[in-house]
Amino acid sequence: MEQVTAETEPKKKYLLQHDRPNCIGCAACATVSEKHWEMNADGKSDIIGGKSREDGWQELDLEEVDFEKNLEAAESCPVNVIHVTDKETGKKVI
Repeated sequence: MEQVTAETEPKKKYLLQHDRPNCIGCAACATVSEKHWEMNADGKSDIIGGKSREDGWQELDLEEVDFEKNLEAAESCPVNVIHVTDKETGKKVI
């Protein structure tokens, strides 16, 4: 088995953020990207494996391979509570 090192580990180029307190629970994100999104018992979505911040937002570092599906999830959100930021430039993609 090959050991993962800093050199071989895929680079996490994007930051996925979810304004969970303002989520309306429409489930569009979970439908578009079930690998990264799931619906919670309270009716709101969660980033699978995401870290919860004190303000209720969730965050997850994304590899480039996961960018397109999460961009699509963000674009499908009717209340714009999903954001993707390029970590190298700091520019918000959506």
